[in-house]
Amino acid sequence: MIARLVCGALQGIEAYKVDLEIDYTKAGMPSFVMVGLAEGAVREAKERVFTAVRAAAFKIAPAKITVNLAPADRRKSGTAYDLPLAVGLLAASENIKPVLDIEKIFFAAELSLSGKLRPVSGILPLALLARSLGAEAMVVAQDNAAEASIVDGLTVYGLDTLSDVLDFVCSRAEFQPAVYKHGENWQDYAVDFAEVKGQEEAKLALEIAAAGAHNLLFIGAPGSGKTMLAKRIPTILPELSFEEALEVTAVYSVSGKLPQQGLITARPFRSPHHTVSEIALIGGGSYPKPGEVSLAHRGVLFLDELPEFSRSALEVLRQPLEDGTVTIARSAQTLAYPASCMLIAAMNPCPCGYYGDSRHSCTCTQQQLARYRAKLSGPLLDRIDLHIEVPSVQFEDFRSDFKGRDSAAMRGRVKKARAVQAERYEGTACRTNSELNGTMLEKFCYLGDKERNFLGKAAERLALSARSFTRILRVARTAADLDGKELIGTEHLALAIQCRALDRMKQ
Repeated sequence: MIARLVCGALQGIEAYKVDLEIDYTKAGMPSFVMVGLAEGAVREAKERVFTAVRAAAFKIAPAKITVNLAPADRRKSGTAYDLPLAVGLLAASENIKPVLDIEKIFFAAELSLSGKLRPVSGILPLALLARSLGAEAMVVAQDNAAEASIVDGLTVYGLDTLSDVLDFVCSRAEFQPAVYKHGENWQDYAVDFAEVKGQEEAKLALEIAAAGAHNLLFIGAPGSGKTMLAKRIPTILPELSFEEALEVTAVYSVSGKLPQQGLITARPFRSPHHTVSEIALIGGGSYPKPGEVSLAHRGVLFLDELPEFSRSALEVLRQPLEDGTVTIARSAQTLAYPASCMLIAAMNPCPCGYYGDSRHSCTCTQQQLARYRAKLSGPLLDRIDLHIEVPSVQFEDFRSDFKGRDSAAMRGRVKKARAVQAERYEGTACRTNSELNGTMLEKFCYLGDKERNFLGKAAERLALSARSFTRILRVARTAADLDGKELIGTEHLALAIQCRALDRMKQ
């Protein structure tokens, strides 16, 4: 007898349909053969499944068993095939007579030797696939139920054991489907920009960066507050939309880092150590997984002590910073992971950290200074919209009762600017000003004669590259949005140029 079920396999953060066919016949020598480019964990499912079946008080008589995973020319990996394989074997061997149509139920779970269902990675993409295939229900482990139930229009059952699953398909017991409870997206933070004394210019730069999703680099002496400022960025970013939350959750789901509560509603903030490898930063590996830049999708990737990162690790960031995606090519497959994040970086002005500091003497030679700054390539710096100098905080600022920008006020301005951008770019591929390019840049960053002449003189004096020129226009567009202005003025261009400290240092 042949049993057929529908499963799914992951490719990047998307899933594609896999047809599971099981042929059970007592004619011929007993054997178990699995075909369809199954990798190690899938082939090992045989031992888990047969032991779990015995634990559920069933016995599969010796027979010639052939398992086919179609399409046969695409590799299958992971342990999500355990449950559908067990159900299919029991149905094909006529140990069970399902009342429900198992071809219209999407199964995805790993089996323990005792028959307990274990969670697997990538459930959200699999649930989206199940809905698109018109599945009547999806059966997963209890720990995956909250994640799968995020998908509207799909009935999800989170069960505990293989015996429960068999009772379900044979209608021997009733089970309640999982229901996702939509909560508030906003998260309370233990930190606030009000705690940062001084550094009002740096706060303004962060406000611009958050409003337009621009990349930013802080340059300042040790102890000037660069890291303190960066760690408070999530407090001023707008809430994730439901579509953005689904994107972020899918990335964490396939990477196996998703919390059990399901949908991620807070923007990610990733801060890898400077010893991180290229693969950990960008993604990949023998069994490809998203890297830090993808885990920061729709959020913030913070790189502290930027020049201390390896040159090769930093250079692999160039393509995702430009395109918002990571493409990983291997001999067997090519994967794409989303990587649309804000890069926030921090560095000292020199190896000793005190170049240009009025309170300390710099001990670095010109050769050491040049070597230190050469660790950051021109193409990488061109992809960072704002270069901000962060001066040391004066003692008077600590004693002052002056209360500068707090997170609530900054977040209000950022949300208004984002709302303007959402309305402006409705129906286009753009979400924020940082994504403007080509004809859209010309259309939405229109300059009058006065502004064009001003920018032309600045570009000539600072020897700006074409990419730097584009970045200045994008930042100026955001500055105008924060200012509530429809057109970009010279004051907005001047602010954008002022936020390119490294371009000025070259002069």
